[in-house]
This record gives sequence, structure tokens and C-alpha cells, in this order.
Amino acid sequence: MADAPKPKEKSKISSARRLGLKIRLLIVAGQMLEVEVEEKKRERDEALAERVPPLKLSGLSVEQLQDLCRDLHHKIDVVDEERYDVGLKVTKNDKEIHDLGLKIIELQSKFKKPNLKRVKISAEAMLSVLLGSKHKETIDFKSNLKTVKKPEEKKEEVTDWRQNVDAMSGMEGRKKMFDA
Repeated sequence: MADAPKPKEKSKISSARRLGLKIRLLIVAGQMLEVEVEEKKRERDEALAERVPPLKLSGLSVEQLQDLCRDLHHKIDVVDEERYDVGLKVTKNDKEIHDLGLKIIELQSKFKKPNLKRVKISAEAMLSVLLGSKHKETIDFKSNLKTVKKPEEKKEEVTDWRQNVDAMSGMEGRKKMFDA
């Protein structure tokens, strides 16, 4: 009786109320998403303002502007070199990961389960392994087995071959061969 399936209970919330709740949830989720996007943008602007101070170009002579440009170009070159080095490391690691994946697939396809070998173990040894120190008495399993006697094969008696040839000669002998 406990395993009998229960009838499907009716929902306590009407479909109109459920739809209204879904709409409200979507509106709140949209508002939260907008706030999150604005927050990320604000954090990005703060990080950039912290790392890259604004340039003060007013009141600088031509030589000072040229020095500033050279300094900026040098910084750009350093950042590009770092970006290039990181890109090379990433591509090298991706290649290694791909190669290791291929090796794994190759090893899995080549691996064959070895054939298990039959191990001959006596009943006493098996019981001692299974029971451990509890095993004290000896059991003779062979005495409990049924004995099956094989019927002995009938051996033909060895007779003198000359008698056999005389008996088989003529039509009587051929008839005996077909009858047998």
C-alpha cells in the first residue's frame, strides 16, 4: 500500500498568480543585471584611472611632447612584448594539452584487458583465505562429491584374421558386412 503512487496534487497557486510572479522575477533580474553592468563599468574606469594617470599636455614644449611620446611608445613596446610572451605560453600549453589528450586516447585504444589465468588452489587454502584465523577444522570436499562411473568401452576381441577372411568370403560375408 505504501508503494502505491499518489494522485497528482493540484497546485495551490493559480496560473495567473504564477505568471505574475514569473514576470516580477524577470523584472527584478533585469534590474539586477543593469546594476551589475554599471558596477563593472565603474570598477573598470576606476582601475584605469588608477593605473593610467591622465595626460597633461597643456603648457608643454615640443621637446617635452616628443619625450612624452617616446616614453609612451617604449611603454607600449614593453606591454606588447609581455602580451606576445604570454600568448606564446598559452599556445604552447594548449598544444601540450592537446598532445596529452591524444596520448590518452591512444593509450585507451591500445590497452587490452589481459586474459585471467586459472589459479589452482586447494579448498583448505581457499577457506583459510576467506575465513582467516577462524578456519581450524579441515573439510574434505572430495568425499562429498558424487562419483560418476564411466561405462567401460567394449573392446573387440582379437581373433585370428584367417578365420575372419574365411567367414567374409563369398556372398555370405558381404551380406554380414551390410547387416553389421
